[in-house]
Amino acid sequence: MGGIWKGKLTMLGGHLDLTISIVPLAGGKFFAALDVPAQKVARMMTEMTVRDDSVLFFMPGAGSRYAARYVAAKRQLEGTWIQSGVKSPLELRYSPMPTLGSGTATRLAPPYHEEEVTFSNPVSRMNLGGTFTVPPGKGPFPAVVLVSDLGAQDRDGTIGNFRLLGTLADYLTRRGIAVLRYDDRGVGKSGGSSSLATTAMLVSDVQAGMNFLRSRIEVNIGRIGVIGHGEGADIALLAAGQPLPPAFVVSMAGYGLTGEQTLLQQHVAQLKAQKLDPVTVQVGYERQKTMYEIIRQSTPSQALSIVSNMMRQDQPELTPEAAQKAAAEQLTPWRRYFLTFDPVAELDQVKCPVLLLSGTDDSEAPADLHLVALEKELRSISHSTVVRRLPGANHLFQPPKTEWVLINGEMQPVLAPVAADAIREFIEGLGPKKPANPAEAKVK
Repeated sequence: MGGIWKGKLTMLGGHLDLTISIVPLAGGKFFAALDVPAQKVARMMTEMTVRDDSVLFFMPGAGSRYAARYVAAKRQLEGTWIQSGVKSPLELRYSPMPTLGSGTATRLAPPYHEEEVTFSNPVSRMNLGGTFTVPPGKGPFPAVVLVSDLGAQDRDGTIGNFRLLGTLADYLTRRGIAVLRYDDRGVGKSGGSSSLATTAMLVSDVQAGMNFLRSRIEVNIGRIGVIGHGEGADIALLAAGQPLPPAFVVSMAGYGLTGEQTLLQQHVAQLKAQKLDPVTVQVGYERQKTMYEIIRQSTPSQALSIVSNMMRQDQPELTPEAAQKAAAEQLTPWRRYFLTFDPVAELDQVKCPVLLLSGTDDSEAPADLHLVALEKELRSISHSTVVRRLPGANHLFQPPKTEWVLINGEMQPVLAPVAADAIREFIEGLGPKKPANPAEAKVK
């Protein structure tokens, strides 16, 4: 089932392109995410249940579900999309998940060294699988660890047909910066479970990654940094406040509000993207807020009963079993922790330079809310902080569609050049300064 499933949802007045990306997890489970570009919906968390050839997708953020049957002969899903009581037929066709570093025969060898690696996290007693890329030429090189956003993601940060972390790794390695990127817990070749690990617990994965880089002769151990996206940026900043911190941090759309505020803001943005009326949006906000309060303040068993009942009220077609499963997904250790997580609480421990990046078209972490909060706290303690707002970039740091590339007749997303260049310039600016005149390098 792992791969990209694309289709057109019939709507009043036309069709809506949507994609469900599926990544196999450990234990026969799956991570799924919904993308609807026309509504600016990206990476919407999706619960997925598979029984024989029947597949059920539930999108709590959109109040939608998709019940389908897998037709092996056609390699497609055929079923019904249900939202707000409206049922629409939907077929999704399969295409393989593109992955950098997969070693496929059609992929040209990159102009740098690429190595499949495994490194150990002794704190959690588990191994993480990843890819280590080293620039050509004589080292040692500055190096970075890449950390993904919310949800279980592979080492390339694959969302639909876009690979944020894989693309960034390729860009940086071609320009003299070594990169380690790894599968999240429970994904690909990494052990553990993403739903059981809290944001604070994931700091040890980053520390393990930095220790791996310190063990490599190709890496300058004095110039090892961390680049995090979304929640990954908050994890990077937490790591910067611990012993043996990184030399620098790049925050790509880091969250500056509490976890509950972040999830509520994202929920409202998703509802507005569906062009619902203001009253419906407000009702959806209040409903979600009540659910989060119940999760925070009740015992797990009490919360499971109440939340599953709320879901059946909102989605009468859900069976009790499906409601229980969907409620359980809302009660994972990660979510219960994240709801109370305050990303600015420990920023006073950060001593290294920080680059804060945010796109002006980011609906999941709007700069006016999240970037402002992080910037205010970091600047209040006089740290070396650089802030960049990138015009037209969204949460995945893609530029406006007018700047995408055309491949095989289809527009394909790219990493905004201004974002990639800002990161490179920041890292290069932290290195040894080259003398303007060769004579200045002579020993006096």
